[in-house]
Amino acid sequence: MTQTAPPPNSTNPEDRINYAEVLPHRTKIVILFGTLLSLFLAALDQTIVSTSLPRIIADLNGLNLYSWVTTAYLLASTAMVPIYGKLSDIYGRKPVLLFGITVFLIGSALCGLSGEAFLGNLFGSPMLQLVVFRGLQGFGAAALTSVAFSIIADIFVPAERGRYQGLFGAVFGLSSVIGPLLGGFLTDQISWRWVFYVNLPIGLIAIAFILSKMPRLASGLKPKIDYLGAILVVTFSTPLLLALTFGAEPAYGWTDPRVLWLFAGAALSLVLFLYVESRHESPILPLSLFKNPTFAWGVLARFFIGAAFLGAILFLSLYLVNVQGVSATKAGTATIPLTMGLIFGSILSGQLASRLGVYKPMILVGLVLMMGGFYLLSTLNADTAYGTVIVYMVVLGVGIGPALPLFNLAIQNAVQRWEIGVATSSGQFFQQMGSTIGTAVFGAVLTSGLSSELNTQLAPIKADAPPAIRAQLDAMSKTSSGGGAGRSSFDAGDAKAKADAAIRQGFDDTRALFTRAFRDNDPAALKQLQQSESLPDSFKTQLAAGTPAQQVQSAFNGIYQSIAAAVNSGSAAAVQQIAADPKLPAPLRTQLSTIPPQALANAAARTQILSGIKKGLDAAAAQAGTQAGDQALTGALKGLDTAEQQALAQTNTTLDKVGRAIKVSFANTISHIYLISIFVALLALLSTLPMPNLRLPKKGEGQGGPSGEQRGGLASMEG
Repeated sequence: MTQTAPPPNSTNPEDRINYAEVLPHRTKIVILFGTLLSLFLAALDQTIVSTSLPRIIADLNGLNLYSWVTTAYLLASTAMVPIYGKLSDIYGRKPVLLFGITVFLIGSALCGLSGEAFLGNLFGSPMLQLVVFRGLQGFGAAALTSVAFSIIADIFVPAERGRYQGLFGAVFGLSSVIGPLLGGFLTDQISWRWVFYVNLPIGLIAIAFILSKMPRLASGLKPKIDYLGAILVVTFSTPLLLALTFGAEPAYGWTDPRVLWLFAGAALSLVLFLYVESRHESPILPLSLFKNPTFAWGVLARFFIGAAFLGAILFLSLYLVNVQGVSATKAGTATIPLTMGLIFGSILSGQLASRLGVYKPMILVGLVLMMGGFYLLSTLNADTAYGTVIVYMVVLGVGIGPALPLFNLAIQNAVQRWEIGVATSSGQFFQQMGSTIGTAVFGAVLTSGLSSELNTQLAPIKADAPPAIRAQLDAMSKTSSGGGAGRSSFDAGDAKAKADAAIRQGFDDTRALFTRAFRDNDPAALKQLQQSESLPDSFKTQLAAGTPAQQVQSAFNGIYQSIAAAVNSGSAAAVQQIAADPKLPAPLRTQLSTIPPQALANAAARTQILSGIKKGLDAAAAQAGTQAGDQALTGALKGLDTAEQQALAQTNTTLDKVGRAIKVSFANTISHIYLISIFVALLALLSTLPMPNLRLPKKGEGQGGPSGEQRGGLASMEG
């Protein structure tokens, strides 16, 4: 362990009270319970809100600020974690923890009141009020997550810390199970506002335990506060998180000037932060900690674990919704097997670390199991059985479990007492940054990979799909190229309804055109039918010769021309030959056979005869045309009915293929993400290998030992 000198302007850290030695075990358990409750508050708030967000969005009319309900909390909590850690080293864990719980509860109460009339136009719209109050919640929650882990190191000797560190990992696992269930119950049965109000009684109980039994837990430091370093932490982490958030959004993208400026601002703040920290006597993040190999490699490993862990949860839920077909609410509870595995691995590894006196072997075994879990998940496909997914989740959970408590244990055991708060919170900070960066990177992989997969899977389907479906598939492909497909599943029911409506409307329009063409002899309707791309070729062949009425008229015109030629020839024999044609109507044959020969010799008489014949033929043609049109229209409508049913059946078949293609696309893309997760977990493993395999001191040894420490009783402790 690298030894560092205590900061100037401090009391002697070796003269501070050794709470691990002087506190009665019963008091430690009471403190532990209050601390676990406070940590449970922060952990629960990250999961309980998600199931109520759709109802909140509907009530507060704030769809445009949907993502900011989570982003505001994340920004505030991540930026403040290292600052609270340092403040707890200076002023003690108790006041910082109480401050964090108080702020968190105030933020919770205000979140529950968002949009109420008495708040008026505070911060603008009701949804904007919620976003601001969520940021206040995150501001307080950062103290809970950063200080709670440090308290274990204050009240338990290293040999005992492992068994209790596992409980802290279990709290996060338990909250991920209870959160979605409780959030759904409160939202459906009472009101979404109680998703926030439920924090109040839990928080007040935690405050009561902490006030009654917890000492100040001060490190003995009295240094100058690094105000500039604290500001630079915020101006570094906040723009970086915003850039990662905006860069993953289709509305911005990674090359958007605003995103690039945010990255540039974060980089500048980081450079200034490193410069300031290297010169301040009591920095927010002492750079000397990175000379400690356990700390340096430990926080790097936690960065990679944060990226892999959150990605596992997010994309596993996405797989369950889009491939397994469970609801969004059920997807939150479907990860219970992973959580149970995580809790088991967390508690078991903590117990083993306390018994064996070393932690590195359990971390390495856990990381190997994590890689194995990611490998198993990388084999997921559209046909993987749900039971198989559960087994894979358990393996992954057991692998992730040891990482959560044991890295804290390793870092706390490797630094000096006066550095425990800042070292612990720094690990938490790096893990949260890893989660944010990992989510953004994996989100970009999902968007690009899903777009490519969808286009590949849908190409052969679109080629054979009905026009109504093809239009929707083209629109979906454009959406996926813009990043939208990665965030929502294809609604097959909605697509079928739209396609059916489009098909029925199209056939109704075609029926109307046939009616106008066949019954009303509308030439414009005939032209539209002949030019229609969706009309079957058999219909177009039928229409090539014109409407039935036109075809009948054409036939009668031919008959008239033959009769006119015979009459105008003046030959009675020619006329009698025409009259003998059985294809002619009987009245016409009778009329032709009774024409006197002398009338045929007179031009004026011939003209009069032909005029009468023409009128008769026209009347007969009109009557025959109407009958033919009605008969043809009846046949055409029957044919259209059959074609419509075939098109609707083809729609169902095509949509089945589309649903299958989407499942395959999601499964392939998410399995690819898990392949990348194996590499991320490998980086965590490689970062762990150089860590020293320090032995946990037994009671009375090293940190927490008796040398140079005050033995004053509880009466001498700070309140």
